[in-house]
Amino acid sequence: MPTTPQRDDQTIVPPPPAADGLRYRRIVLKLSGDALSGAAGYGIQPEVLRETAKELSEVHAHGVQIGLVVGGGNIFRGLKGASQGMDRAQSDYMGMLATVMNALAMQDALEKVNVPTRVQTAIEIREVAEPYIRRRAIRHLEKGRVVIFAAGTGNPYFSTDTAAALRAMEIHADALFKATKVEGVYDRDPVRHPEAKMYEKMTFDRFLNEKIGVMDSTAVTLCRDNHMSIRVFKMTTRGNIKRVCFGEPIGTIVEE
Repeated sequence: MPTTPQRDDQTIVPPPPAADGLRYRRIVLKLSGDALSGAAGYGIQPEVLRETAKELSEVHAHGVQIGLVVGGGNIFRGLKGASQGMDRAQSDYMGMLATVMNALAMQDALEKVNVPTRVQTAIEIREVAEPYIRRRAIRHLEKGRVVIFAAGTGNPYFSTDTAAALRAMEIHADALFKATKVEGVYDRDPVRHPEAKMYEKMTFDRFLNEKIGVMDSTAVTLCRDNHMSIRVFKMTTRGNIKRVCFGEPIGTIVEE
């Protein structure tokens, strides 16, 4: 007699044991949509997806619980649409849908390297993803699944940086990781100013007062008010995520 298959979210998947020496056991990693476009500068580049998934799989194998927030700028940027005459709210909703596309692409890449994942969206699209439910997200993490948070906060006028900060606090992450194209936070644009100096550590207030463009002020203020440290580092250096998780002094740490 055939048995009823067990519901997927009830399946027990033993999570990888936490490796000795981990500084951060649960993280939220914010990736820009541009990071997925590689040298092309637009769209999703399969080789970038594959490399990112491989690196995340190594981190996951060490027992790190990973929440992932991916921007949508490689497909559609809400602010750009608004600057060209679109209604700001409408434009932002389109940007949120772009993040869902990136999240599904990232899910596919991760599952191809045998990392279990769930995509949760702040805007309900039940045919392709779960709705965001905080307690369910935490349960997925405890079961060893990478949770990809899509569609930002579900509200216009808020960036995916702010969504990442919000999710980090909701799931009680140890830190918010911001992966960028440069080594960390600099006193000036290192692309235009080769003599720019990188900060190893800085306070939230200094970050806000100096109007550092790495992350928007709403997200930083939210982290400051809720004592959530931010680690800013270069994404394209292989192994950086793992090194930061083990406490190596890479990039810039922003804290009180």
